[in-house]
Amino acid sequence: MIVVSVLFVMMQTASLSSINGQLTLRVRSPQMIMGSFCNNFELFSDKFLTVLFRSPIAKITPALTVAGEEALAPKVAAFSSRGPSIDYPQVIKPDIAAPGATILAAQQDAYVFKSGTSMATPHVAGVIALLRALYPDWSPAALKSAIMTTASINDGRGMPILAQGLPRKIADPFDYGGGHINPNRAADPGLIYDIDPNDYTKFFGCIIKTSTVCDATVLPGYLLNLPSISVPDLRYPVTISRTVTNVGEVDVVYHASIESPAGVKMDVERHVLMFNAANKVITFQVKLSPLWRLQGDCTFGSLTWHNGEKTVRVPIAIRMTIHDLYADVA
Repeated sequence: MIVVSVLFVMMQTASLSSINGQLTLRVRSPQMIMGSFCNNFELFSDKFLTVLFRSPIAKITPALTVAGEEALAPKVAAFSSRGPSIDYPQVIKPDIAAPGATILAAQQDAYVFKSGTSMATPHVAGVIALLRALYPDWSPAALKSAIMTTASINDGRGMPILAQGLPRKIADPFDYGGGHINPNRAADPGLIYDIDPNDYTKFFGCIIKTSTVCDATVLPGYLLNLPSISVPDLRYPVTISRTVTNVGEVDVVYHASIESPAGVKMDVERHVLMFNAANKVITFQVKLSPLWRLQGDCTFGSLTWHNGEKTVRVPIAIRMTIHDLYADVA
């Protein structure tokens, strides 16, 4: 008996024929095939793979759908927009990921399944509306911080969230920002990264009329008190300040957990934050230093504050550079 196991990763031009007891499988783009062949095969050209089998036995089974607890979820859909931001690479985009594939939605007088940003956005808007009801005095930046710093980067089993597309890979901040939105955790974030609305004008000079036109100012965007850090042109050591506000229990201590991006030395000035009734706001500094002089690509890390019950995670994206190459940045 000859066992043939072939997995077609993508649909390719193929032909299957049987002549004089021999099965011939001829497929274009053989690099797209994964499998094991318990017999000899011959490669006749670099464009076609021809496999010859004697007395073959083939098994055809119907397609299977895996759903429920057996399915690996959540995953970043292949059509989901990715970062980095071309206009403002000093700000990690996207901010957050939310359910947006095969969502049962209302359309006119019926219900249909739809996919896209228009499906994910209502999930985020709904979560923000609930948070606004809980904390009516919070700023938009505080609400954004709550959903970003409490988002999940693993599924319910503790496995990392995957990103679909080419290639399939473990998702990173350019796929999901802070991670997959977690409403229950966002309702009790512990710490928030707040921003005074006037601070935005220090970084983005915007003219708002019928449309919005923004020009970056001399201050780099990564100095804005965002719940993320992105340095797209790290050539020398950079020190970045962040300020956190305690919105949880009054007397609490948070410890820092550092995951340095590859090729970068990352230091936090204060590894312990101690909050009490008189000390609700604390500023700390993060120092990022390139380990080599290198024209590199983006690498990712994180800074997490934890107190045993809550975790407040900030995604970090760093790119070491020597020269300004717009094509590389974009």
